[in-house]
Amino acid sequence: MNHFNYFTEIEDAFVRRRAKHLLLSPMDWALIESWKEMSVPLHVALRGIEKAFDSWESKPRKRTIKSLLYCQEEVEAQFAEWREARVGAADEAAEREESGAQKNFTDTLERAAALLAEVEEDFAASASPDAQKLEQSLSGLERMISDAIHAVAGSEQIATIEGEVKEQLRPYRKHMEPAVYQQTFANLLLKRLREQFGIPRLSLFYL
Repeated sequence: MNHFNYFTEIEDAFVRRRAKHLLLSPMDWALIESWKEMSVPLHVALRGIEKAFDSWESKPRKRTIKSLLYCQEEVEAQFAEWREARVGAADEAAEREESGAQKNFTDTLERAAALLAEVEEDFAASASPDAQKLEQSLSGLERMISDAIHAVAGSEQIATIEGEVKEQLRPYRKHMEPAVYQQTFANLLLKRLREQFGIPRLSLFYL
């Protein structure tokens, strides 16, 4: 909905409900401009105008509505209700998203446990166990779990840990190459996340 259509749609609705052609005043146009700046959706503004006229017509009066200002209170009340409903919907969506992320995390851990059992069984049954192949399998499981941890961790949780890691590395940063710093930062961040979720390392280097 472009700027021009927003104004003309509201003007047309007001004129149609008033049943008499009446040019909007500069004050009316300023009111529409304020609704536009407030990000009042067009359909919400139109609903407010319709409701304001319905209310007026339910109690017939001698005087007619001459200005869009008569609809201001109802339009802004409709906008407040619309925003409140949107906040509730956003909260529900966030809860569903969080619930879905937790389920995915649980599914990933279950898959990792099953795969780890297979790797262990295969390694034990091998006539000539290969530690390098075992480490590759464990590294793949670790990456899968690490991705799941990042997905399920909340943005505030990650931001808090990032702040702690930055503070921890502050004395050493000027002595580190950028690539080394970034890798060390990522490793420490993941280490803290693993600790918070109680996920152990799977690499042979940590036995």
